[in-house]
Amino acid sequence: MNGDTLYSIGELARRTGLTVKTIRFYSDRGIVPPTDRGPTGHRRYGADAVARLDLVRTLRELGLDLATIRRIVDREISLTEVAAVHAEALGAQIRTLRLRRAVWTAVARRGSDPEEMDLMHRLARLSEHQRHLLVGEFLDAAFGGLDDPGFPGIMRSLTPELPDDADAEQVAAWVELAELSRDQDFRASMRRVAEQHAADRANRIEGVRRDAVAMVRDQTEPVRRAGVDPASPQADPVVATVMAGYADLCGRPDDVDLRRRLLARLESASDPRRERYLRLLSVVNGWPAPDSLAPTLDWSVRALRARTPA
Repeated sequence: MNGDTLYSIGELARRTGLTVKTIRFYSDRGIVPPTDRGPTGHRRYGADAVARLDLVRTLRELGLDLATIRRIVDREISLTEVAAVHAEALGAQIRTLRLRRAVWTAVARRGSDPEEMDLMHRLARLSEHQRHLLVGEFLDAAFGGLDDPGFPGIMRSLTPELPDDADAEQVAAWVELAELSRDQDFRASMRRVAEQHAADRANRIEGVRRDAVAMVRDQTEPVRRAGVDPASPQADPVVATVMAGYADLCGRPDDVDLRRRLLARLESASDPRRERYLRLLSVVNGWPAPDSLAPTLDWSVRALRARTPA
């Protein structure tokens, strides 16, 4: 293309695919000014107008306003600076759209009423700081003030970290997890578990501080999977091993009171809301789904009840 060639507005429209009206609009605003005017006063444009119009069209498709576009084509600001600002703004818009999509998806699945939908929307829109405050309040209610060196690590492991690029499933999981953490009865249930955990190990000055529920799981899961009836004689040695381990963990003899204590411990740990929290947590944090403890805890509770006086 000859750099000295001048084009009428109609010829420029044919070369760029834009309408004459659009080119005149950009020209009137100084974005693509004419190079010259013909004898009759009609605008004439140089070869660089084609490239300029192509750039303007691209920038408009990317959502830039005309004032910013003019500053870019006039080289008053760099495209790099504008790109950084708009990339950040688009990222915020995308996060907002993901949140909205997740809320509407949850509403559709759960058949929510307007009040529940409003709550879900407010929970989804919480900032990172606000999310940490909400979860921190829940964890403090469950573990705060209890003297156990393992609790800070447990609290960290129970903290959801919703990523900035969270997908709809993660956002929906966060909303449900946040609702669950606000449940006062669930908070009280988690507090009981924490208190029982701390009491179990209060008398252990030295040695490994094992978790009672984990110890019971390791001993009973193989026989449960083998199909052993928890009330049958085949379960007797398993219960004896469990109680010996629990007695050692608590620093107390195996007696009726200790068996009742372990029963209460396992029943508290079997709260289905606790397992639901862990599953939601794994979705939010992008972790593998945890194995369900429900079948093992149910077997263990039935086995202990069959061998503990009412």
